[in-house]
Amino acid sequence: MSKDSTKIDHEFIRQLAELVRESDLTEIEVELDNQKVRVVRNIPAAPVMVSAPLAAAPIAATAVAAPLTAPEADTGQDLSNAVRSPMVGTAYLSGEPGAKPYIEIGDKISVGQTLIIVEAMKTMNHIPSDRAGIVKTILIEDGQPVEFDEPLVIIE
Repeated sequence: MSKDSTKIDHEFIRQLAELVRESDLTEIEVELDNQKVRVVRNIPAAPVMVSAPLAAAPIAATAVAAPLTAPEADTGQDLSNAVRSPMVGTAYLSGEPGAKPYIEIGDKISVGQTLIIVEAMKTMNHIPSDRAGIVKTILIEDGQPVEFDEPLVIIE
């Protein structure tokens, strides 16, 4: 074999690479005169977006709800009278930024009165009181993310 027969034709390889790129191929292999050239294009994998069916959400939320005994230990509060979040979202104390909060500590609450709003999937969900009483503690801050079944307000 002569030196010339093993010489690499860089222009030919560039043309193959261009062909691979233009045609959306991932690889091409060519054999000419006892020389084999293989050009492989490395395409990074695109992120895979997985959409879970709506029925799967309560399962995930239930799994997240298990460690919610921590706030009771942190605050030392009895959470048996707590109004809990019915969903995962962002809690707001008022209807719009800068507005008066729906409730304050010491307020007298009636059944069905809006306590907080939880925004979930760009929908504002008013969280009503399930009992009458007095607001003892507000356990969340305005704009705070909340989990399913997380205590929000204690009413006695």
